[in-house]
Amino acid sequence: MHRILGTLAALALTIAVMSGASAQTVKMIPDTMAQVRLSFAPVVKRVTPAVVNIRTRTQIPNADNPLMRDPVYRRFFDPDGNPRRRPGSLGSGVIVRANGTIITNNHVIRNAAQIKVLLADKREYEATVLLKDKRTDIAVLKIKSEGQTFPFLQLRDADELEVGDVVIAVGNPFGVGQTVTMGIVSALARTTIGITDYRFFIQTDAAINPGNSGGPLVTLDGRVVGINTAIYSRTGGSVGIGFAIPSNMVRAVLRGAETGGKLRRPWLGIAGQTVSADIAKSLGLKTVAGVLLVRIVPDSPAAKAGLKQRDVVTAIDGRDVADIQALRFRLATMSIGGTIKLSVIRGGESRTVTVQLRSAPEVPPRNLTFLKGRQPLSGAQVGNLSPAYAEELSIRRSSGVIIVKLRRDAIAAYMGFRPGDIILEVNGRPTRTIKALTAALGKSEYGTWRFAIERGGRRYEFTRGL
Repeated sequence: MHRILGTLAALALTIAVMSGASAQTVKMIPDTMAQVRLSFAPVVKRVTPAVVNIRTRTQIPNADNPLMRDPVYRRFFDPDGNPRRRPGSLGSGVIVRANGTIITNNHVIRNAAQIKVLLADKREYEATVLLKDKRTDIAVLKIKSEGQTFPFLQLRDADELEVGDVVIAVGNPFGVGQTVTMGIVSALARTTIGITDYRFFIQTDAAINPGNSGGPLVTLDGRVVGINTAIYSRTGGSVGIGFAIPSNMVRAVLRGAETGGKLRRPWLGIAGQTVSADIAKSLGLKTVAGVLLVRIVPDSPAAKAGLKQRDVVTAIDGRDVADIQALRFRLATMSIGGTIKLSVIRGGESRTVTVQLRSAPEVPPRNLTFLKGRQPLSGAQVGNLSPAYAEELSIRRSSGVIIVKLRRDAIAAYMGFRPGDIILEVNGRPTRTIKALTAALGKSEYGTWRFAIERGGRRYEFTRGL
């Protein structure tokens, strides 16, 4: 019994400190169960009014389709010819501004024609999308209501978290209604979970189930430290391994929604790889952590700051960078226009490098073009790659010509080309721009063309003829 009381007393002290009370306010160790009666009710009462349930409806194809003359097809439309809508996803969200701005997951509102939010007090509103970002799986919504104010929660810096901190998850699991679960932070900076482009998650054992997506993970001071987005499960239910997007990334997406509805992420102009044990040994590093720079783009912020190949980046503004995913995450949470300090190891010596943050340039312009004529790429839409376009497409190569899409009857489709292919060479001639590509396609040997392309990060060479 004394051991149990001691454990509960320690938890009470932890909660008191996290809630803002000083250690001095805890004057004695409790010696009865009544004295250690704990409840999370105060923080739950503060949090739940700002958590919403989200329901979406997706739209079946538009009424102008000529197939409307088919009675079987027409059943998908109402008597007035308007598209019928079918139920979509169920999820959660959290209000973060008094004007009704909501944060949720992008996958909760994906393909939604109509979005409805249900507040804890049973009020129901329609919502519009201010910004959605597939790469972070974050979406920002706005309740359609003029002049009203709503309960909201503030964001907390996720870097203040420590493993073992108590957290609460609120959401709508399996559509049963608003539900509260409690757990601890199980791990930080999980970068091996491939569920978004920016892999850097808070792991918790607070029960998270389908329907919790988009709901908040909060600390005991009632502030949002993450957005619950995924679970590891073999059954579809919670097994105590849930993942939340840190509030630092949420804040960056929210900033984009509130400043024009477009995300602009910083670009340094570097390519790197995670330091492995072999790399650390070859460079004489004391720890197996950091990012080895393997390429510096000329005239980029990194080049102007003096960064060089074989530099090892170990921290950004004092925050450790364990691998390439951590570096990408840290950069994506920064604001353009400022500066950052990189901790770098070069030749065994540590130094600090200040880098200006600016957006990736779109040079050359993407110039999206459908190719025509009697040649293997006819019917393909192509675009010029640039640092900005490559960032938008989430690809590493920032120069060359990429196939964006193919017409259904395109010759290029029959020739085996796919969207995402990067055309590197035609008949041995480099094709860095659409102009160079069209010039090379105009010159064939006996009606055949030799191609070098990049697909999935690998180079392929083959010949096609007409």
